[in-house]
Formats: sequence, structure tokens, C-alpha cells
Amino acid sequence: MKTLEFDARIGPDSTLKAPGAFAAQIEAGQPVHVVLLIPESGEDQDWSRLTAEQFLKGYIDSDAIHDDLPSG
Repeated sequence: MKTLEFDARIGPDSTLKAPGAFAAQIEAGQPVHVVLLIPESGEDQDWSRLTAEQFLKGYIDSDAIHDDLPSG
């Protein structure tokens, strides 16, 4: 399966259009699988940022000893 990634907006007529360079790679009538990633609300982003900040507060320099351990 080939992946094409681009930003778009839903049109006033509820359509989603691929930019010309991408549309040229898709045959008319060809079935496609669409995955929509919609930006989170500001509140969700704030919670994600706060969670990351709080998690990293518990990280101290001596924890870095684990960064160089071989995986597996």
C-alpha cells in the first residue's frame, strides 16, 4: 500500500480534495483508504504538555546511566 500525506480541509460541500500533485498519483474511481488526523483541542494539548512536564520533573541526571545500555 502506498502512502500519500498532505494537509487538507473539508470543503463547504463536505468534500475532501487531494492537492494536484497527489491527485495525479491516484486514478479516478480508484478505492482509497482514508485516515484523518484532527488536531486536538487546546485543552487536550495542555493536558499532554502538563503530563510530559510532570513526568520529566522526576528525571534526574543520574538516570542518564540507563540511556547508554544496549537494548535487547
